[in-house]
Amino acid sequence: MKKILLVTRPIAPPWDEASKNFAYYLAKTISAKENDLELHLMTRGHLPELSKRVVQNEVYTSSRNDITFSQKWRSLFFQFIMRNQFDVAHYFFTPTKLNSFLIKNFLSSKKTKIIQTVATLREDLYSDSEIKKMMFGDLILTYSDYAAQKLNSLGFKNVKRVYPGIDLEKYQPRAKDPELLKKCSLTDKDFIINFTGEYTRLGAMDDVINSFIEICNKIPNAKLSLAVRIKNEKDAAKKKAVVEKLKKNNLLDKVSFLDGSIDYGKDFDMSAAYNLCDVSLFPVQNMRGKFDIPLAVVEAMACAKPVILSDLPILAELGNEENAVIIRNGDVPAITAAILDLYNHPEKRAAIGQAAQRFVTERFDIKKVARIYEEIYKEL
Repeated sequence: MKKILLVTRPIAPPWDEASKNFAYYLAKTISAKENDLELHLMTRGHLPELSKRVVQNEVYTSSRNDITFSQKWRSLFFQFIMRNQFDVAHYFFTPTKLNSFLIKNFLSSKKTKIIQTVATLREDLYSDSEIKKMMFGDLILTYSDYAAQKLNSLGFKNVKRVYPGIDLEKYQPRAKDPELLKKCSLTDKDFIINFTGEYTRLGAMDDVINSFIEICNKIPNAKLSLAVRIKNEKDAAKKKAVVEKLKKNNLLDKVSFLDGSIDYGKDFDMSAAYNLCDVSLFPVQNMRGKFDIPLAVVEAMACAKPVILSDLPILAELGNEENAVIIRNGDVPAITAAILDLYNHPEKRAAIGQAAQRFVTERFDIKKVARIYEEIYKEL
């Protein structure tokens, strides 16, 4: 059996971090059929739903999003003492100067091939020369053609683009959940706009709120669903400011906050949130700190929802005139106009949503992606 270690943050609930979620579904899908691969995960506790063919190494004691020093130390120590035990070590997290240095100098082994998945290059933080120094994999996998072409231009020949996969049995069109509608104080007659993004990063929150204020003057039954995590004090402060602005405009009762502040039930997942909405927004002004392929867009598309995207070059791989609505970066009136157009033309909403679902099915199905990774693991 070829032993593969997937190196990630804690594989455990809550399922709110893209890299660990992807590693979880990848291991689950590959292990669902007979092969000569033994996949190892770094977990917090034991996950009973996983096949016995997935080896769960209970490395972590906590799975908070803002991973603490003690949890990082546990991860590093495990990798160090086990560095000769695997045929392949597959790293899923975004490279930094520090983690790249540690892997190259202390955690690697001549017995182990290394795969480095690069979800984003963070060109806003690092120069070309710094990016070159942070690449350490025998094989470098990127989430986007954009990143693959960048690394090719820097002289790397061991680069392959593989899109991240999502579970299309989970993310698919469904009727609006009546229980979730009730808990969110929504009805099936509301025109629900979804935003799944960030409070302080990406520069979209103010644009979303300002557009929604205008939308409420034109669409009486408009509601806003903010499925946005609060990850730190800055996010908490930004949410407070958003709440105050909504109160000032007498719109707070038109907004639902799906951020864990209310218990929506143990079986709640993001697919339910996407399926509540009529339109999903991702009008970001930048992608600093975000993966090249934001799953918030892919998952909404998989649920056949029309997505309004900003025209950032890095998002061009996801959106086109057929499967999304593209608006100029930072253009609040354009966001408002796009929402109104989709509200007034339900047949257009349906057509864009169906095209989006086809697009995702062709490229992001975890079963197809898992087959690609299975071959990579066997060949390396």
